[in-house]
Amino acid sequence: MNEEIRALEPKPLWNKFADLNAVPRPSKKEERVIEFMKNFGNKLGLETLVDEVGNVIIRKPATKGMEDRKPVVLQSHLDMVHQKNSDSNFDFDNQGIEMYVEGDWVKAKGTTLGADNGLGVATMMAILESDEIAHPELEALFTIDEETGMTGAMGLKPGLLKGEILLNLDTEEDDEIGIGCAGGVDVTAARTYKEEETPENSTAYKIVVKGLQGGHSGMDIIKGLGNANKLMNRILFDGFENFGLRIAEINGGGLRNAIPRESEAVVAVEDIQKKDFLETSEKLINEIKQEYKSLEPNMKIELTETELPKKVMEVGAQELLVKAIYSAHNGVYRMSPEIEGLVETSNNIAKVVVKEGKIEILCLTRSSVESGKNDLANSLRSGFELAGFDVELSGSYPGWAPNMDSAILKVLDELYQEMNNEKADIAACHAGLECGILGNHYPEMDMISFGPTIRGAHSPDERASISSAKKYWVFVKEVLKNIPKKN
Repeated sequence: MNEEIRALEPKPLWNKFADLNAVPRPSKKEERVIEFMKNFGNKLGLETLVDEVGNVIIRKPATKGMEDRKPVVLQSHLDMVHQKNSDSNFDFDNQGIEMYVEGDWVKAKGTTLGADNGLGVATMMAILESDEIAHPELEALFTIDEETGMTGAMGLKPGLLKGEILLNLDTEEDDEIGIGCAGGVDVTAARTYKEEETPENSTAYKIVVKGLQGGHSGMDIIKGLGNANKLMNRILFDGFENFGLRIAEINGGGLRNAIPRESEAVVAVEDIQKKDFLETSEKLINEIKQEYKSLEPNMKIELTETELPKKVMEVGAQELLVKAIYSAHNGVYRMSPEIEGLVETSNNIAKVVVKEGKIEILCLTRSSVESGKNDLANSLRSGFELAGFDVELSGSYPGWAPNMDSAILKVLDELYQEMNNEKADIAACHAGLECGILGNHYPEMDMISFGPTIRGAHSPDERASISSAKKYWVFVKEVLKNIPKKN
């Protein structure tokens, strides 16, 4: 299947992507891909090192005639988001990604593709391996754990890199030049609850929300897509308020940086309320589908009878739970007043788990303004604490402030216009690029971000444009040729 990918142009890029995607590389489990990258650098005879946290750095001297140019850091992250469809039998820990071509797109069979940021990694590998691409002195920085904490970028020591310019290859629109990004903080709410015997003469139902698009909780948050956890809570809240529904379990969502696509709950309703509950729930489900008919055409919300659970949540805790989730903000919180069309602050209610006396709710709050990030995080914390939760704010990382006077921005801006007869979209994004953290470690480094077109990142609908990859590959090579001379 992946041989079809290796035949694509540009072959250096797609062959390295196929090599990379044969190596399991979920976030937090990058041991094999670190070893793979270390072996790759050593086989090329290039200086290769692995730092204390697992970042891999491969250094390559300038090609002939480029020795007088500023040294460049090429940077991408090794890990990938591991999301799959519920009916996909796939083991991210032990299997390579199964890819195929459909029209202009490279896709994966039922899972995330790993183009985010695998195409950036593959680009760097192809440049390191090539004897024909002109470039200045290079440091290829392959960071770890970008998707679930940015611990690789955070753990990178100041002074380790010598480059003056950093090219981050993690932007997902080929006509965009990234000059800024959002910071983020994890908001985790947890509490315990007492379980009670399920009321007698009750019927149990399994409620399933599925078929949502999901996607990147930063880049796609502006689309107003359905959040499975919030939609599930509407059904639970209505059933509890009107028919005394009792919750036994909830399992919704997954990773913090992915808009949740699926949620399941097991509930019990007394038989005397059964008929009215089903009729009202069906009406509510139809209303939800109508609300989202243009955004979520494949949404499914199903109620089916199931085995009656032995235990359900204590009523008081259940009421606080559904009201806390209802009141917690999800989606865009504030748009930037300075940059048109840019989300400034948002929150993703990423995961809700209720089981065996314990509740855990995971959120990722993003903002390009530090005070805005803290404001929304404190708002969420306050609501959850009022509902009896213990709340932890963790994994905070800074945003990347735009620099319109950047010298490398001028190079890319002029090159793009010259090569494509149109201006690039110079923009900040609502994703959490590592540039903000790296800029703290290396404040004098001139940074820019760009990349090929990728759609549906962080979801099994992730796909990479073949035509865009060709355009991007030519652009990367031209950028390296045009790096400014040393001062």
